[in-house]
Amino acid sequence: MAHARMFDDDDPLLERIRKLCAELPGTHEKVSHGRPAFFTKKVFAYYGGSFKPDGEWVQHPRSVMFQLDAGDRQALLEDGRTFVPAYLGPSGWIGVDLDEDTDWTELCELLDASYRLTAPKRLIAELDALAS
Repeated sequence: MAHARMFDDDDPLLERIRKLCAELPGTHEKVSHGRPAFFTKKVFAYYGGSFKPDGEWVQHPRSVMFQLDAGDRQALLEDGRTFVPAYLGPSGWIGVDLDEDTDWTELCELLDASYRLTAPKRLIAELDALAS
């Protein structure tokens, strides 16, 4: 069963996320479960997410979901902008809502951390070489 498309290509926040992800070596985009997904061999970020706290779905259409190590994840969960996404949350994923007050430097760091958890070693080495 195909999932309904849950994003607008004209969304300026999505465009900004696309540009940030495109700066990471070997990154591609696909639509997965109705949302933009950014990946190398594995997905490291999704644009948009949802969770189901009390039996009702709560949508976060202007958010980014990524995977973090346990320490970073726990610290971020204490921030009111975050949510534990349905299905992916138990595997270490977290969602961060985006708005006019988004700290884009922090978001770049979070995308980088998720990328490093999922990308092949050669792409991580390429990223490190770009930073030198």
